[in-house]
Amino acid sequence: MSTATLAAQLETAVSTRLYRAIWRWHFYAGLYVIPFLTVLACTGLIMVYGNSIETFLGAKHYVGPGGERASYEAQSAAAVAAIPAGTLKLMVVPQEDDRATVFIVQGNGKDNVVAVDPHGPKVLDTIAKDDTWFYWADNIHGTLLMGDVGDRLIEVAAGLGIVLILTGLYMWWPRNSTSLARALLPNLTQGGRSFWKNLHVSLGFYVSVVLLFFLLSGLSWTGIWGAKIVQAWSTFPAAKWDNVPLSDKTHAGMNHGAMKEVPWTLEQTPMPKSGSQAGTAGLETGTVNLDTVAAYAHANGFTEQFRINAPQDAGGVYTVSADSMNADTHNPFGDRTIHIDRYSGKILADVRFADYGLAGKAMAVGIALHQANLGWWNTALNLLFCLSVIAMALSGVLMWWKRRPAGRLGAPLYPRNYRIPVAVLAIAIAVSIIFPLTGLGILAFAIIDFLLPKRLKEAGFQAARA
Repeated sequence: MSTATLAAQLETAVSTRLYRAIWRWHFYAGLYVIPFLTVLACTGLIMVYGNSIETFLGAKHYVGPGGERASYEAQSAAAVAAIPAGTLKLMVVPQEDDRATVFIVQGNGKDNVVAVDPHGPKVLDTIAKDDTWFYWADNIHGTLLMGDVGDRLIEVAAGLGIVLILTGLYMWWPRNSTSLARALLPNLTQGGRSFWKNLHVSLGFYVSVVLLFFLLSGLSWTGIWGAKIVQAWSTFPAAKWDNVPLSDKTHAGMNHGAMKEVPWTLEQTPMPKSGSQAGTAGLETGTVNLDTVAAYAHANGFTEQFRINAPQDAGGVYTVSADSMNADTHNPFGDRTIHIDRYSGKILADVRFADYGLAGKAMAVGIALHQANLGWWNTALNLLFCLSVIAMALSGVLMWWKRRPAGRLGAPLYPRNYRIPVAVLAIAIAVSIIFPLTGLGILAFAIIDFLLPKRLKEAGFQAARA
């Protein structure tokens, strides 16, 4: 047999051109994505703990049910007094009467969470908001504690995660002698690398749909693709509020630090402004304060937990809100935000889930699912998902470690005389157009790959193990 014939046969045995090209790019994407996916899954587990065992604002504080209770204004005064030079920002009114009222008070250069027993009132606990488990994990989850730089790195990773899913599903697809049943129910009785490969392939298939959803919902809150593109196009238009004066501040000003607390579709919407004759009938009393605003909320559809953001300047408004994103309710279709003029008590805006655009509605439901806010089943699903992502990442690393040649990176090799398949090029271009930062990552890998000498990236007479 001639050398040329032997080379051709071995090349056929290695794999098809398309399969090996996709496998190589799957490897490249995983090289970058796996560390980020592992961090996101681990912090996700902490966040599941933070919004199920605890709350977004720290530990749950219980009080005696019933009994005479101080006014919200008196409770607020006690909370503010507990923080030197404190200023009230937010009050969380619990649904249950055996739970403390929670306040966010700005002071000492921080946002402080203050839990108050309404009997008295009496301060039960204070903690800097940045020191809660949820805030710490959420900050890592969104920025890696690196601000905008971390946000951009995660945005690239999320886009490459989509590449990882697409290439992984292609490689999973049953071919040759593998049946669909075997692909869906892999044999985990084998040892060594075969065990990790079967585990990785199986988890990858079952996790892929949920992972794609998580990546897209997370990407929608990133700094470039999210804020500059998708969110900017989907922001709720303040023009829907008839003849209401607008502030130069946006709803995002009601977020506290790195944590996202304002519904996605409202973040970039300008806030209404107090001090005019605009608005519709609202509070019937002449006094507008925490007590009268809370009474109005209780009487007008806020039957579960809700929040009241206090005005922060002369033109500020009282904002009453309840949504599943903040675990105020388990109903993702029940979002509601009301803005009340701090002087007249008139309703300046009343925004409900039905008023959102399609993207806003999708994100209202999506973020609640993403954060496991829809009940015990959602908590269990997210717990299982995070553990599966960690296992999938670990199995991918172990597969690579067992396969790689000693002292080499061990990236999958192209067939000899490789030409890029149209399918690979189409995937790369599509992802790059949709996700610009990810496109830069793909371009960087493509340049590095192009510059590598052929002996480091093309299969010769020795077939690489799949």
